[in-house]
Amino acid sequence: MTQRSPADLTNFERIRGIFAGSAGNFLEYFDWYVYSAFALYFAHSFFPHGDPTAELLQSAAVFAVGFLMRPVGGWLMGLVADRYGRRKALTLSVGAMCGGSLAIAACPGYEQIGLAAPVILVLARLVQGLSLGGEYGASATYIAEISKPESRGFWSGFLYVTLVMGQLAAMAVLLLMQFVFLTPAQITAWGWRIPFLLGAIGAVLIFWLRRNMEESSSFKKAASENKEGGLRVMLRHRRAVLTVVGLTVGGTVAFYTYTIYMQKFLANSLGFDKEQATLISAASLAIFALVQPLFGALSDRIGRKPLLITFGILGTLGTVPLMSVLSTTRSAWGAFSLITLALMMASGYTSINAIVKAELFPTRIRALGVAFPYAVTVSLFGGTAEYIALWCRHAGHENYFAWYVSACALCTLLTALTLPKGDAKLPDEA
Repeated sequence: MTQRSPADLTNFERIRGIFAGSAGNFLEYFDWYVYSAFALYFAHSFFPHGDPTAELLQSAAVFAVGFLMRPVGGWLMGLVADRYGRRKALTLSVGAMCGGSLAIAACPGYEQIGLAAPVILVLARLVQGLSLGGEYGASATYIAEISKPESRGFWSGFLYVTLVMGQLAAMAVLLLMQFVFLTPAQITAWGWRIPFLLGAIGAVLIFWLRRNMEESSSFKKAASENKEGGLRVMLRHRRAVLTVVGLTVGGTVAFYTYTIYMQKFLANSLGFDKEQATLISAASLAIFALVQPLFGALSDRIGRKPLLITFGILGTLGTVPLMSVLSTTRSAWGAFSLITLALMMASGYTSINAIVKAELFPTRIRALGVAFPYAVTVSLFGGTAEYIALWCRHAGHENYFAWYVSACALCTLLTALTLPKGDAKLPDEA
C-alpha cells in the first residue's frame, strides 16, 4: 500500500480521519463523565445511607479508584497502538468502556445485594479506567501523525473538543431528564441508569465508524522498518517522560477542578440547586470546547511554550483569588463568568497538551510515551482532585484546596520553562 504523508491528505480526508480517531474519545468521555454528572442522584444506591457529603465522598473515592487502572490502560493500549496499530487500540478501548457502562447500568443497588453493589461499581470503574487510559494516547498520537506540522496545534484542539462534548452530552442527558422527562425522584430511583445504557449502545456505532479507519503513514513506515519499541525503549527518553509528568500535574488538576468538581461545588458548597448547578457547568463547558481549536491555532503561530507558560503563571497566581471570589458568589451569572474565566486559563494547557507530548517521542513509542506517564500522573493528581476538594470541605478547610491547585500549576510552569524554543516537530519528521 502506498504510504501518504500528512501533506498529501486533503482537508476532507484529514477531517474524516480526525473524526474517526476522536469519535471514540467522545463516547469514552461521555461514559466516564456520566458517572460524575449523575453521582448526585445515584450515590445513595450503592452505599449505606448517610449525610449527602459522606455519600459524595464515597462516590468520589470510586471515581478516583477508576483512575488507578488508567496507567495499566495507558501501558497496555500504548503497546497495542505502537505494535499493532492505532486503530486496533482505539477499537479495543471502546469495547472495554462499553462493558463497564453496561455493568453499572444493570447493577442492583445496595439495598438489594448489599456490599456486592459497591464491589461491582468499583470493578466496572476499573474496566472503564483501563479503557480511558488507552484512548487518550492512541487518539493524541493518531491526530498528531495525520496533521500538517504547521497546523498541528489547531487540529489537536479537537481532541479536547470531543472530550468536552462527551461531558456536555452527559450533562445534556441529565438536563433533559431534569427538565423534560423525569422528576427528581424518578431520576434518583432508576433514571440514572439510562445514560450508562446509552453509552454502552453507542459503542456499536463507534465500532462501525472505525472499521475502515486508515493507519497513519508514520506508523506504517515505522512498522515496516521493525523499529524497537516498548516500555524499556520509552524509559530511554527519561527527559521526555518527566516533561509529560510535569506538564500534566497542574493541567489535570485544573481541568478536573473546573469541570468535574464545579458542579458539586456549586450545589454542595454554594447552595445552588442541582438543576442550576448543571446548567452553569454545561454553559461554561460549551464555551470551553469552542475555544480549544482557537488556542491550538494560536500555538501554531506563537509556539506551544508561551501558552503553557501563560497557563502556569495564571494558574499559580490566579487560582486562590478566583476561588475565593467564587466561594462568596450567589449569582448564577457571576458563577458562570468566574468558571468560564478559569476554563480560559486552563485552555493554555488543554488545547495543546496532547500535541506537545506527542512531539516529544519517536513513532515506535509515541502512543506508549504519551499514554503511560500521562495516565500515571492523571491517576495520582486528576483522579484525586475531586476527592481532595471534598475532603477539605468535610474537614472544615475548603479554602486549602485552592492552594493545592496553585501548587500543582507551579509544577507545570516550572516544566514549561524547560521546553525548547522554536517550532516543534515530531522527532522522526524530516
